[in-house]
Amino acid sequence: MSKKSRKKSSKTPSGIATAKKKAPKARATTQTRSAKTQRTPARKSTATIAKAASHKAASKRLTSSKSVSTPAAAAKAALAEGQKAPAFRLPRDGGGVVTLADHAGQKLVLFFYPRADTPGCTREAIDFTRLAEAFAAAGAAVLGISADPLKAQEKFRDKHKLGVPLVSDETHEMLEAYGAWGEKSMYGKSFLGILRTTVLIGADGKVAKIWRNVRVDGHADEVLETARSL
Repeated sequence: MSKKSRKKSSKTPSGIATAKKKAPKARATTQTRSAKTQRTPARKSTATIAKAASHKAASKRLTSSKSVSTPAAAAKAALAEGQKAPAFRLPRDGGGVVTLADHAGQKLVLFFYPRADTPGCTREAIDFTRLAEAFAAAGAAVLGISADPLKAQEKFRDKHKLGVPLVSDETHEMLEAYGAWGEKSMYGKSFLGILRTTVLIGADGKVAKIWRNVRVDGHADEVLETARSL
C-alpha cells in the first residue's frame, strides 16, 4: 500500500469517529429542547388552575354574602306601618335588660344608629337627649339601639352625657326584625351593617311610623312632632 492510500485510509476512520462524537451532542440538544417544551405547558397549566381556583373562591364569597343579606332584606320588606311591633329583650347600658313589654300602653321611639361615637350617631343621640323631657311630656319613651357592645355604649353615654337608654343588639336579631340591618355601600364596596332607621310605636303596640335612610339634622324634632300627634 502506498503512502497516499495509508493517509486516506487513516483519515476515514478518524472522520467516522468525529461524527460519532458529535452525535451525542445533537441528541443532548434535542433532549434539552424536548424538556423545555414539556415544562412550558406545565407552567401555563399551573397558572390556569390558580386562576380557576381564585374565581371559584370569589364566587363562594359572593354567594355567601348574598345568603347572609337575604334574611335582613326579608325582614325589612316584612315590617310595615300598622303592624304589631316585634317583641325584643336586650341588655342596656348601666346593667339590666329592656323589653317591648316594659313599655306596654306607652308610645315608644326606637332610633337605630350604625356605630357609637361616630359624628352622625353622636349628633343624633345628643338631639334625642335634648328633647328627652319633651318626649316624656308627649307620653313617649326613647331608646337608642346599635350593635355595639355594652362597654362601648356606656363609654359613648359618659363621653357625651347622653340621657336616653342605649341598647346593645350584638346578635342583630332586633335589628333584622325592625328592618334596620341590611346591605350598605361605601367607597364602591358593599357590606352588611346597620341602616339608620327610626321606628315610632303607638300606645296600642303597633308601628305608627317608620323613617328609613334617616338624615340626622332635624330628625329628632320631626319624630317628636309625630309622637305628639298620635
